[in-house]
Amino acid sequence: MIELIEKAISDIPDRETKIHVTREYLQLLILKILYDRGYYKNLAFIGGTALRFLYGLHRFSEDLDFSLISRQGYNFDTLLKHIAYDLEKSGLSLDIKKQLEPPVQSAMFRFKDVLFQLGLSDIKSAMRSAIERKRNGMLPIKLEIDANPPKGWKIATVLVSKHFVFTVTTLDIPSLYALKLHACFYRKYTKGRDFYDLLWYLGRKETPDFKLMNNAIKQTEHKKIEVNSENFRAFLKEKLAKIDFDKARRDVARFIEDKKELKLINKDTILNLQS
Repeated sequence: MIELIEKAISDIPDRETKIHVTREYLQLLILKILYDRGYYKNLAFIGGTALRFLYGLHRFSEDLDFSLISRQGYNFDTLLKHIAYDLEKSGLSLDIKKQLEPPVQSAMFRFKDVLFQLGLSDIKSAMRSAIERKRNGMLPIKLEIDANPPKGWKIATVLVSKHFVFTVTTLDIPSLYALKLHACFYRKYTKGRDFYDLLWYLGRKETPDFKLMNNAIKQTEHKKIEVNSENFRAFLKEKLAKIDFDKARRDVARFIEDKKELKLINKDTILNLQS
């Protein structure tokens, strides 16, 4: 596996991008394991990483996010054991920190020596202090599953053909857009990646699934808000006024392939795209 990753990054000139592409290779491997193990009957792939792998979004991502769409035969701890077994069978060394309790189940996969083996870190994992391993040694990928997603989503099946060939179950574009809007304006902190993704939806002139969006808001905020096509622009204008876009741009900067795109992440551009 290391040889395949080495080939994938061989023509990339800078270290930061090499690390991003290495992480992507491992993310795709995890997605393929989920396919091989039959987990897409239970899970729908969502979030910015889904937009990148399935629709060509021009930013890198750290996490693999899913919605639980069927509980039949699903056990999160068993899923993690299957992923770990197959990764280790591929020659990869890792440890896993788990959070098994719903509603949001998560696991942090830390790949121990991948960066060292690829020449992207100077010190092997076993020789580092705990602080050094966290800062510069292990390559982390977080997997997160919303075990209680808001109601109203619709699913789609999409082919992945980068490095591996397989299909994933995902939510359809209007459903993904609805969840992204909820993340933009109801997440407990400003995440610039959300607003970069919002530009992608607006640029494609997509329409969110307002029913799903309203259900998501009601679920987390415990109040009923009726956003629809008629008041959507007013909703955006009100919410965007509260966003610290300097902070948003700083957050997303290291994930964007073309840094010139950072200037697009601002209130006026978003509102102009919605008009």
